[in-house]
Amino acid sequence: MDELDERIQAAAKKRARAEDALKRADEELRDLLREGRAANKGPSHMAKLSGFTREWVARIAPAAKS
Repeated sequence: MDELDERIQAAAKKRARAEDALKRADEELRDLLREGRAANKGPSHMAKLSGFTREWVARIAPAAKS
């Protein structure tokens, strides 16, 4: 294996680790948004905190059914 092959292989491993980290962070954020809705926080408020749109937050964490 030459030096370019090693760099390609290292970059692929780095990308896989980054993808795993993104998935974990995304799941953590989604769980927290659901927790926020259960605590009566509105999607607009959580959108401001997270930087995502209100619509995205509302889709991820819909209002609890009464």
